[in-house]
Amino acid sequence: MTKRVIDIFRIQKEERGLVLAFVLVSIFLHACCIYCFSGSFLQESIENGGVFYSQFHVSGYDPITYAVVTHWGMTYQVFRHPLLAFMVYPLFLLNHGLIALTGYNLVQFLLAAIILVCNIYSVVFLYRIFKDIISVKRFDAILLTFFFYGFAHIMIASIVADHFTVSMFLLILTLYLSGRWIQEGRQMTIVQTVLLFVVTAGITLSNGVKIFIDALFVNGKRFFRPKYLFLAVLLPAGLMWAFADWEYRTYMLPQEKAHKLALAKKAKVAKERAYQQFMDTTTIMNPEEKQQAFERQYKRQLRKEAQERWNSMHKGMPIKGKSIFLRWTDVTTPRWDSMVENLFGESLMLHQDYLLGDTLRDRPLIVTYRWWICYVVEAIILLLFIAGLWLGRKSRFLWMTMAGFAFDMVIHLGLGFGLNEVFIMASHWAFVIPIAMGYLLVHSSKFIVHSWLRLLVATITAFLWLYNGILLVGYLLG
Repeated sequence: MTKRVIDIFRIQKEERGLVLAFVLVSIFLHACCIYCFSGSFLQESIENGGVFYSQFHVSGYDPITYAVVTHWGMTYQVFRHPLLAFMVYPLFLLNHGLIALTGYNLVQFLLAAIILVCNIYSVVFLYRIFKDIISVKRFDAILLTFFFYGFAHIMIASIVADHFTVSMFLLILTLYLSGRWIQEGRQMTIVQTVLLFVVTAGITLSNGVKIFIDALFVNGKRFFRPKYLFLAVLLPAGLMWAFADWEYRTYMLPQEKAHKLALAKKAKVAKERAYQQFMDTTTIMNPEEKQQAFERQYKRQLRKEAQERWNSMHKGMPIKGKSIFLRWTDVTTPRWDSMVENLFGESLMLHQDYLLGDTLRDRPLIVTYRWWICYVVEAIILLLFIAGLWLGRKSRFLWMTMAGFAFDMVIHLGLGFGLNEVFIMASHWAFVIPIAMGYLLVHSSKFIVHSWLRLLVATITAFLWLYNGILLVGYLLG
């Protein structure tokens, strides 16, 4: 068992050149990111995480991990990241040891090292998916790997200290393992399923569903055997949910109650002030009519202020209801514009206007490109993606990959979860594009069109790296 795990993570001789090239580029980008924020983040003692939230502005990515590794606490949304705070606790201890030794808060360097390792293995396993599972030629496997990492919000996620890079590594690892098991006719065991689910769902709960999707495609009908279904799916999912609910009631609910109480006191003072101002200026004489008029006016004012807050945060309106999950939905943000400019736009190519702006601060929901060439590149990528899906339609592995993608599209485009900043979620699904394109290159390998397709992909890859790289580095060093 241990030997098999070591063999999986051993970087093969043919992969070392690819890994070395990626490491050199990544170190440069990490250096730019560290340089951008080191003036504030290197302080020996940061009394609270406020400096991270006030200084770190890279699109919609959160600096929560910087804050937690500096001052550990239950800061993550526990129903979305149930185990993440506990997973980074050892890093918190290590960081405090480094602070004691060096006199500097080295949280940026520590997290950069973790992110770099996760990305190295994402590169390795993605390359193996192309070469060993889809069976593209070695040159094409390298090309598709660089093509993927040229995507805007893969490049960015690879250097910011959010959870997306770690999630992407786990999803790509699971796809690779699942593809191997399908090839070899093996089953995903109960232990393997539980381990992959706990780690993946512990970081991002919704991604745990993809582990079960992969298990379904690997195991087929055996997935529904009572023993497997209970021990590998229902039991771990139930325990994870129960743990998240315990976390919420233990850590988050008291904070929410205290916050609501503080808001209620503040609202009471504000209402009393507004009431006094109304009474001093109104010409209504009847006390009962006067009170009713004030209540109507005050309710209109509250609705107006609430709408202004929503507008300033560039959020769509959620589905009405008391559930915490309904707060994350969005029924008003336009889907088509979001797909064109954000889902398949900003995810792949940065917009020059409002560059890396945060939709919760200063970036509009919809930003258009200055250059028509960006829409041409987006259209070509989608056409290559669709062509790959058609040519690979008989592949069980591709259907498995697309099932996970379909789940993401249901929660983002259907329910509207994170739709206002859907591009930062690219790490969870964007690898389906080069995977589908891999089937296009395989099926065209015996025809002259293959050379033209390879040239086209290489040209787009160069464009993505230059376009996104120049904008990203310029933002960090500007």
